[in-house]
Amino acid sequence: MGLAWQQGPLSGRAVGRFLLPQPMPERLLFAERLRRRMRVRFGGEWIADSEDVLLLHEPGRYPVAYFPLASVREGALVSTTRTTRHRELGDTTWFTVEAGGGYAERAAWEHTGPPAHADEFEGRVAFAWRAMDAFYEEDERIVGHAADPYHRIDIRRATRHLRVLDGDRVVADTTRPLALYESGFAPRWYVPPEDVDMAALTPADGQTFCPYKGLAGYYDIGSRTGAAWSYPEAWPEVARISGFISFEPDKVDVFLDGARLRLEPGQTVVPHGLDRGLDVDEITKPLT
Repeated sequence: MGLAWQQGPLSGRAVGRFLLPQPMPERLLFAERLRRRMRVRFGGEWIADSEDVLLLHEPGRYPVAYFPLASVREGALVSTTRTTRHRELGDTTWFTVEAGGGYAERAAWEHTGPPAHADEFEGRVAFAWRAMDAFYEEDERIVGHAADPYHRIDIRRATRHLRVLDGDRVVADTTRPLALYESGFAPRWYVPPEDVDMAALTPADGQTFCPYKGLAGYYDIGSRTGAAWSYPEAWPEVARISGFISFEPDKVDVFLDGARLRLEPGQTVVPHGLDRGLDVDEITKPLT
């Protein structure tokens, strides 16, 4: 999922490999200019605004945005006595963030002694994502984490024959599925609800949030819990799958052109929590 997350090339669990004679380092960090204007809001006020944001890709983590200290509102960062050490970037100083009556402890940090090969982090600060009110690119809110420019979703129309069985019961049968290709994942197949026996699906408790697709609801199929899911109102970029249903091949029998699908290694998704101040109603609508 992106460059350093899930099965991305720098994640430590890459689905592919670099063609080198010697093994890659166990951990490899990558930093790049975001080349987008990014802003941070806290306490109802703008506390950071920059077109010179540095994005850090660290194995097994979402991208993190670092702002020049000069782009941070004066007085928003309050020094604390807390210090830690990052294994690659060195000593780290932590700040309390204050603005507009808001107060968040240990909500920002600066690597105060980066090594020479990472000196672009000097004089930069990052903000804890969920501790802030919101992050924006230009005037549009982004959620979940800093946008990963290496994460991509493509949706393709198909005429392949997809069947879903619960024992002898046919749960879905279609020749018009949508194939969803997402960075770091094997293809997922989405079925039009008209081609699903909805009586076989029982809405399940709980929802998960994807920063790229929106809010997903789940279904049980007989005794198979969470065997199917759907994005009732997927975000505009992936609106084609709204209301379509996908099935988990390790929980229910899914056949594509007669071949049974299996859950591939690394396919399991790590649930992503909601951002601070972001409720379910807001997620199901275009963000502004």
